[in-house]
Parts: sequence; structure tokens; C-alpha cells
Amino acid sequence: MRRATATWTRTGAFATTTPTSLFYGSCYTQYDDFGNGNQVHVSFSRDGGLTWTEGALPRQGVIGGQPVVQPDGTIVMPIDNAFETALLAFRSTNGGVSWTGPVTIARIRDHNTVGGLRSGPLPTAEIDAAGKVYVVWSDCRFRRGCKENDLVMSTSTDGVSWSAPARIPIDATSSSVDHFIPGLAVDKATSGSTAHLGLTYYYYPATACTAATCQLTVGFISSADGGATWGAATQLAGPMALASLASTSQGRMVGDYISTSFAGGSAHGVFAVANPPNGTTFDEAMYTPVVGLSAARAASVVNDPVLADAADHPIRSQRSARR
Repeated sequence: MRRATATWTRTGAFATTTPTSLFYGSCYTQYDDFGNGNQVHVSFSRDGGLTWTEGALPRQGVIGGQPVVQPDGTIVMPIDNAFETALLAFRSTNGGVSWTGPVTIARIRDHNTVGGLRSGPLPTAEIDAAGKVYVVWSDCRFRRGCKENDLVMSTSTDGVSWSAPARIPIDATSSSVDHFIPGLAVDKATSGSTAHLGLTYYYYPATACTAATCQLTVGFISSADGGATWGAATQLAGPMALASLASTSQGRMVGDYISTSFAGGSAHGVFAVANPPNGTTFDEAMYTPVVGLSAARAASVVNDPVLADAADHPIRSQRSARR
């Protein structure tokens, strides 16, 4: 008899921090079981992480969950399906005991990042003071032939109905810039039409590159009106040669996720920067800007037409928990 084993991977965590919520102080962690079709799991703790209880979820293969908690305690969890072909959302109104869904936020159309870099359209999600949920991922639907990725955003006030994906205008759709691995922040002191958003991300200035020539760069863009308009993009670090990154079974790795947070009204991204290695010793560490970045407002954004109907690569196999 062979003993069955499972690989558990935590991919998202959040806590209820609104004192008026019925579940104030609760913590939640989402993970998937790679040994069982990437089955979704969420556990909750009511005692600061001392003990945990698993919630009941519909059976669904997933990866990259980002649970966020609304002021009334409702949990909304954007997450990719196991093949990264659709962005889904689960919802719990009883503190994580049981969940409904998934509902489909959007079908994912993504450009396969070149150069052998380990990357994919995993979501990044945040919530504003009023409970509006924002989710961002890399997607090529606004690029003819799906030749580059933009970063796109969808929003929801209830976790059930979601807005159509809107392109974040970092570059023109005619550019050759490829954007991926986003990390979104929302200032919790703001909401709605005055919500402050900060978005840190990686990009290639030119997507027509190879493992030897790709220039990995870190960028930042922000909005002071809930994503209705966006300021000018800023380069934070790079470019980096891919050979400066450690290699994995799924390609060179700069990180599966990236983080941005607001503190004192300013956004602070945390990202990996790789310097040229010293022989066989890599020189890679986590960095953040010396000064926090402010949310900016720009001209109104016109909705872009959808030009790519499908990804530019075959459907991925279920991911091994992005390890």
C-alpha cells in the first residue's frame, strides 16, 4: 500500500481589522493541495493564530488566492483557476466557515513572458475603506496578437458582480513594453472616487528579447481617484540581466508575487533586485524606495478596444504551487 501525500502551499492571508465586524480579529489563510488537483482550502483563526479551523469550500482547482475582508466581515477572495485561464472569486459571509462560488471575474488572456522567466497572470487584490475590492493581473487582451501584457483591473463592491477589465495605461498599446508580476496597494484611509492606489510591477522595455538580452525592470504607477485616471509611470529599479536571477525548474525567478503597501499616505513597494553574481554566488535582495510615493491624478482614460481573443500559448498544466 502506498501512502498518499499532499503538498500544501499558502498563497494568501488576511485579517479582519474593522472593530464593528462580527469577526473582528479573525485571521484567514488560503492554500491549495497540489497533490489533489490544486484543490482550494481556507482556514481561519479566532485567537491570533494559536488554533486554526478549515472552512468548507466548493471543489475547485486554484492558485494564487488573495483574500480581502470588507468592513462588515464579508471575505472576498480573487483567485486564478489551476490552469491560469480564468480569474475567479469566492465569498464568505460567516467568517470563513463556509464559502460560495466561484464566480468568474474574467477570462485570462495573457502573453507568455519571454526569456525563460518564471511568471504568470496571478492576481493581486486590495480593498478600500468602504469595502470596494480591486484586483489586478497581467493580460494581453488590449494588444493586437497578444504580443505584450498590460496590467488590467476589475472591481467589485460585493464580490459577485465585477466590472469589465480595464487597462492601466502605463504605456501605449502600440508600445513593445511587457508588464507582469503586479503588486497593488490601496490606502485604507481612502475610498471610492478618491481612493489612492499604488501599483508596483516588473516589465521588459522590449518584449522581443531573449534570455541573454531581456532587461528586467521595476516600475510604479498610481491613481488618486480609484483607478479612473493614473499618473505617469516611474522606474524604480533595473534593468537587471536574467542571468543574475536564480534558476528554478520553472525558469529564472525574481518572485511569484510583489508587494506594495500604504503607510502615512505614501506607497511603498517591496521588490527583488538582482545584481551581477560574484562567480557562483548570487547577489539578490529585497528593496524598497527610500521615500514613499504619492498617488497621482492624470487625464481621463478612454476605454481601449479588446484586440486579442486568446492567450499566445497553450493552456498551462496545473502549477506545482509556484514553488
